[in-house]
Amino acid sequence: MMNLAAVFDRVPKFVLFGAAGLIQIGLIGLMVVDRVAILRTGAEITLRTRPLDPRDFLRGDYMALSYDISSVPADALKDERSAGQGTPVFVKLAPNRDGFHEAISVHAAPVDVVSPEVLIRGRVVSGTDCGKDGRTFCGILQVHYGIERYFVPEEEGTRSWVESARNQRKLTVVAAVVPTGRAAIKRLLIDGEPVYDEPWF
Repeated sequence: MMNLAAVFDRVPKFVLFGAAGLIQIGLIGLMVVDRVAILRTGAEITLRTRPLDPRDFLRGDYMALSYDISSVPADALKDERSAGQGTPVFVKLAPNRDGFHEAISVHAAPVDVVSPEVLIRGRVVSGTDCGKDGRTFCGILQVHYGIERYFVPEEEGTRSWVESARNQRKLTVVAAVVPTGRAAIKRLLIDGEPVYDEPWF
């Protein structure tokens, strides 16, 4: 039986390079389609941002974002076994009387929600190292949802203007969340007025 290496040796190099290129294009296309699906079909949630240390503003070309829901009480998960930093959790959100979504409970697995509640999936970045062996959930969890960075154009001081609004708690993020809990930033608002809409492509 001919081994795999011998098969590849018989295939012209340009065919292999072409196949590799098509695979890469296909993967990029899948990521774009996936993001478009979230933005198009996801339930909209409105999140209040938090100020950040001015020494920790940027991650490359991106503005760093933190939310009120970035810090959540562990509640029933407290003292339960954790898988360490990066442990996935599901946070149930509901709008408050001001229209901002806030965390009402956190779970290790998906739970049922009733509209207008939404379940968002995140990963714990700190708060998984309590207990005698340092492997149980702490009382407060710091959670990232994959919406902690946003690209803002540099021109005409736009980024500093948006960062200033964020640090004065005037910046609001509208995100889309699909039933699996995955989220994507859809829109930025300053003082309730839209300033950026995320393009689908």
